[in-house]
Amino acid sequence: MEAITGTSLGVTIGMTVILMGFCAFMTGQAIANTWRPLSQVYPYALLLGATDRFMIYALFEGELLSLSGYIFDTAILFAVLIAAFRITRVNKMLSQYPWLYERVGPFGFRAREGADV
Repeated sequence: MEAITGTSLGVTIGMTVILMGFCAFMTGQAIANTWRPLSQVYPYALLLGATDRFMIYALFEGELLSLSGYIFDTAILFAVLIAAFRITRVNKMLSQYPWLYERVGPFGFRAREGADV
């Protein structure tokens, strides 16, 4: 695992999943709450991945220029960003337009029967 991430498993879980995962979740919510398109998630995921690599390097003496570690960390943060964006967008649509849409799970909604959408 250390060959892939460039650091130990504990540091990867602590920094990438918990700390930066929280930052990614909040970023995904902020993008969705301001009605910005999903395409804005991509640059934020890349920036959060770079920030994560730097924090691991600065605090835990991990590899700064580990390409596989950057890709691994960014993929995790990207998944968290997408999930937070979609959950927030669905909740926002359902709270603002309850007469038009109904929930189809945590990540989806559909038009209500008889609603002219």
